[in-house]
Amino acid sequence: MTMTRPAAAAPQAPPAPPQHAPDQSAMRMRELVFGAACAAAIRAAARLGVADALGDEPATAEELAAAVRTEARPLGRLLRALGSYGVFAEQPDGRFAHTAMSRMLREDAPDSLRNIALWCTEPWTWEAWPRLDEAVRTGRDVVTDLYGKRFFEYLHDDAPESAAVFNKAMTRSSMQSARDVVDSLDLTGIASVADIGGGQGHVLAGLLERYPQLRGTLLDLPKVVANADPRLREGGALADRATLLPGDCRNEVPVQADLYVIKNILEWDDDSTRRTLRNVVAAARPGARVLVIENLVDDSASMRFTTAMDLLLLLNVGGQKHTRESLVTRMTEAGLEVGEVRPVGPYLHAFDSVVPAAVRGGQALREDVRCAKTTTLSV
Repeated sequence: MTMTRPAAAAPQAPPAPPQHAPDQSAMRMRELVFGAACAAAIRAAARLGVADALGDEPATAEELAAAVRTEARPLGRLLRALGSYGVFAEQPDGRFAHTAMSRMLREDAPDSLRNIALWCTEPWTWEAWPRLDEAVRTGRDVVTDLYGKRFFEYLHDDAPESAAVFNKAMTRSSMQSARDVVDSLDLTGIASVADIGGGQGHVLAGLLERYPQLRGTLLDLPKVVANADPRLREGGALADRATLLPGDCRNEVPVQADLYVIKNILEWDDDSTRRTLRNVVAAARPGARVLVIENLVDDSASMRFTTAMDLLLLLNVGGQKHTRESLVTRMTEAGLEVGEVRPVGPYLHAFDSVVPAAVRGGQALREDVRCAKTTTLSV
């Protein structure tokens, strides 16, 4: 029997070295340090009204320039830059079309962020951001040194146009988030609600509309409640079930309710935050619910947004956004029993808590609140 030797295997070529993707770190860092250009481009588009001028059909830079009264070539450059971030889209034929993000720069968009975009890029911000290292070094705001006044005093005394932008931005933002808050709450068994530092009262108005048996109180500074949601003011559809109460929650919360809502105001200095929470606890009946709604800097889905707001608060008022742990700690220190923490909308979280009977009668707490009432803070 003849055996056939197998043919020798052909020599194998050495494996090719792995093909690594080029390191993008340097390019990404270059993009980040030019981040001001992106913010400025969004501001320019918002101020020029480009998104409002662009309809459902794509348009050329020349057509848009005629509509917003600019030069066509610089406008095309602006749109191309924004397109690289997904704000507008350049078509193969050179025309520009809307994207989901560019539509948010329209004044008439239901989810418009036009006024927010303007507010976050107001002239004072360009003077404050370069001094972030100073704020980090000292832990204090930089606006007081820049303008010789605390932030809101400067805003309303010396920058009326910026104040108007701020008011529009906060109103639109509050209206948008109020819908999410109202949709997230079940107020079965609740007869009264107090919106603490509730601005114009959009959350309160939404809750009163949703629950016809509910009565509510809006507590905020006198100038704020004077411009409350028209539905809550005298002659409004909800006025017979609403009380507008001027005051400062950092000094006193003179209202009892089954539910207290504290939304997006616990971002001042720690002392003001603690005093507000303690004032609510001191005013509340045992068993009352206290719902705190805030952005969190440790929410991974929105960290770039919330951490940026956190740094801006440091710059302008010396304030801060919270982590889940820091907010639970402050609520617990005030005497609240914190229960469920749940998301509300895309970037807010609700901290549900109750006032226990033992805390309501605490002598030490009453002393703290009595001391707090003797101090007045300006906004």
